[in-house]
Amino acid sequence: MSAAVADVLTAKKIFSDRINRIEISATMAITAEALRLKQTGVDLADFGAGEPHFATPEHIKRAAIEAIEKNYTKYTAVSGIPEVRRAIVDRHATDFGSSYAPEECVFATGGKLALFNAMEVLIDHGDEVILPVPYWVSYKDIIQFAGGTPVYVHAKEQENFRITAAMIEAAITPKTKAIILNSPSNPSGAVMSAEDVESIVRLAHRKGIYLMLDECYVYLNFEGEPVSGGSFTDCKEHLIVLGSLSKTYAMTGWRAGYALGPKPIIAAISKLQSQSTSNTSTPIQYASIAAVSGSQDCVAEMKADYITLRDRILAGLKTIPGITCTVPQGAFYVYPNVSSFFGRKDAISAAQIASRLLGEAHVVCVPGEAFGTEEHLRFSYATSADVIDKGIERMRTFFAGLV
Repeated sequence: MSAAVADVLTAKKIFSDRINRIEISATMAITAEALRLKQTGVDLADFGAGEPHFATPEHIKRAAIEAIEKNYTKYTAVSGIPEVRRAIVDRHATDFGSSYAPEECVFATGGKLALFNAMEVLIDHGDEVILPVPYWVSYKDIIQFAGGTPVYVHAKEQENFRITAAMIEAAITPKTKAIILNSPSNPSGAVMSAEDVESIVRLAHRKGIYLMLDECYVYLNFEGEPVSGGSFTDCKEHLIVLGSLSKTYAMTGWRAGYALGPKPIIAAISKLQSQSTSNTSTPIQYASIAAVSGSQDCVAEMKADYITLRDRILAGLKTIPGITCTVPQGAFYVYPNVSSFFGRKDAISAAQIASRLLGEAHVVCVPGEAFGTEEHLRFSYATSADVIDKGIERMRTFFAGLV
């Protein structure tokens, strides 16, 4: 494009302010580059995408096939068929003691869309949203797209990235409209204690602030029973629970998620959804019923495998001098600190190290800058033991060359 054409496009202001407030997802960009390299025949040790390595369980796939065979392929209510909403609220009540009605649930095309829609209906220009750091890559951009301002609360690595009510309260201003919590955390794997969750839920309720609870990894808690803020039913007026079947049931490509919350908020999300995606794919709704209503043995089996893989990659990282790493208590990520290598042989940032790891060692990871920190790399260990071993060996050689 010539400079003259670029100037004309700029003068006409083709793009909206809101699209210029966001950036492309860093994890999706890494995934795209990794796919490009794979297509050229490069053998990658891929720790980039946050995606289970398991196949979707058979009973879930069978439910989708049966729905198609029964011609359950027409439009449904925007918020989902009553059966899927009932199944979701029943699963949540059984596991967490929550008390949502089907009318307080909307089924969405993925947990990310549920979060995006909730943010759009609640956040306006000038509103502040408290966001713990490190954060999942999309939070900041979704807040900014809605016109809100992220207010960062920085968790301390030496305290295993713990977030407390006192830290949140210190960030509250008259402009605070919402808080986002994600536990277990992507990227750090940190898990909030039941006491910390309850304290923040009650703080938000007392202050009249909406608390968005991203429970994408809630069942991948390695420290004990899963914890949901939805358990505190006397505070549900200010709670929006955002759930996903992607990680729990290895259904990432199915795009199945939901929001639970007060009826007026759920109605507003449904209204927005009616003018965008409408209902989620009908066969996927039936598959989701099978996922949340059927045997949960598959969830326990996957979690056990993740713990084994976590311990394997942590043991490997310990063999690389200069790298330190907290022990993740959930999800399927490690978030090692690589700042000791900054300044060595042109390794000046996590982003630059991640780029060189990909280009030179053929190891895929995501730099910490995407998650709000500058010292870390995120590795997804939702992969095979062989890939972990191969990746660790390549990293050991790579980082030894930076000394």
